[in-house]
Amino acid sequence: MTWNSWADFWAMGGYAVYVWGSMGMTFGLLALEVLQARWARAQVLAQLRAERVLAELPAEDVL
Repeated sequence: MTWNSWADFWAMGGYAVYVWGSMGMTFGLLALEVLQARWARAQVLAQLRAERVLAELPAEDVL
C-alpha cells in the first residue's frame, strides 16, 4: 500500500480504527505483561528474603 500524505497513512485506507486499535491493544498487553513479571519477581524476592530470615533464626526461636 502506498500513501500520498501523512493523513492517508494515519487513515490506513479506511481501516485506521482497526489497525491503530489493534496496535494499541498489543502494546498495552505487552506493557501489562512486563508489569506483571516485575510484580511477580518482587513477590518471589520478598518470599526468599523472608525464608532466609527464618533460616537464620536459632531453632528455639522458630516455634
